[in-house]
Amino acid sequence: MSPTRGSMTVRQAAFIGVGAMVGAGIFALLGEAGAVAGAAVWLSFLVAGAIAGLQGYSWAKLGTKFPSAGGLLEYVTRGFGDGHITGATCWFTFGSNVIVTALVSVSFGSYAASMFIGDDAAAWWPKVFAVALLIGMLWLNVVGSKAVARVQSLIVWVVVGALMVFSVITIWNIDLSLLSPSLYPGVREIMASVALTFFAFLGFGVVTFTAKDLSEPARQLPKAMYLALAIATVTYVAVALGVFGTLTVDEVLDSGGSAIAIAAEPSLGQLGFWLMGLIGLFATAGATNSGIYPAKGLSEELSSKGQFPPVMGRSLGRASIGMVLMVALTIVLAVGFDLTAIANIGSAAALMIFSLVSVAHLRIRAQTGARLVPLIAALLATTVTLVVFAGTTLAEQPAATSALILTILFSIALDLGWRRLRRHRGSARRASPVTAPG
Repeated sequence: MSPTRGSMTVRQAAFIGVGAMVGAGIFALLGEAGAVAGAAVWLSFLVAGAIAGLQGYSWAKLGTKFPSAGGLLEYVTRGFGDGHITGATCWFTFGSNVIVTALVSVSFGSYAASMFIGDDAAAWWPKVFAVALLIGMLWLNVVGSKAVARVQSLIVWVVVGALMVFSVITIWNIDLSLLSPSLYPGVREIMASVALTFFAFLGFGVVTFTAKDLSEPARQLPKAMYLALAIATVTYVAVALGVFGTLTVDEVLDSGGSAIAIAAEPSLGQLGFWLMGLIGLFATAGATNSGIYPAKGLSEELSSKGQFPPVMGRSLGRASIGMVLMVALTIVLAVGFDLTAIANIGSAAALMIFSLVSVAHLRIRAQTGARLVPLIAALLATTVTLVVFAGTTLAEQPAATSALILTILFSIALDLGWRRLRRHRGSARRASPVTAPG
């Protein structure tokens, strides 16, 4: 039994996922989705939440049958076995998580520099704040899962609470004529926008890694998944209703990432812009914590199964070497590279991993008792979204595409290299003569 078993409640496990989903990305996403779906963005979020629920159904079934600290990678292992597909996927997940966490930490640094230093802060200030956050969150995860859960709960309460304040204020002054169905585009456009709003739900996969900290993971993990998705969906729909019920579509598009603050300006004035910065600060802190949290259990679980080198599963005192390595690599990326050009690599990686987990589940459906139709629907949803994303966003961002391809190739090379080294060590041990005790 895990030494941290029972250190998290269902709500705390759900908040790990909410922290990874509900964040500063909602600011830009309202405009991007509004350009396609118009005032029907709230409906787009609702449909995207339902589609994410299909993935949640699949993972709830897998989590009930195979609760593991390896999270969704345990599901890939069960579906594809201990082969190259699983090995490369493990390294790809580890690597893409490093990149995404670095991106989020730098975003935190930008918010912090703007709030505490000013808009004229030197270019190195965001990196200083990013490193401070990463070291602080590493220390928090070393302290233990209970500390992680408490801090994440505080962050989520602040972020979701502030967004709901915005929603209540804007919905209170809502102009229902702006939400009239007669102003909505066609079904095709609304469904096309779902490919955008679905990205707001990609972070909930981190909930699968909380199994090691739940007292009854087979029963509690599905509840945590559904609770996380429900909180995110309600928040997104409420924000979209408030914004598009207060501003015209053109006003939302012209406002850039400030639509929420502008919609609340009649009631809050400049306080709305300050609150938006606070949301960004807390949201990126929560997402950074959600990125670091799985590293310990993932490294220990995969090391025990031979997917990762044994050293990644060991500890330096209370600190997991795998987690320390993950944070160290994240700091290198955050400080040494300009990551803005590859900001969308995380979305592409998540969609690829989601699709692979769906295929893995189809291969072992008899063991989980899952229904075929929801599994196929979940696979189609993520695959179609990935194809649309690759044909639009990634096609216009060669740097992100190149980084994604290099990450995949490097993951394959790491798997092949580690397996070869592991076989060589095994052969060397078998060939070593056994010396009889003298």
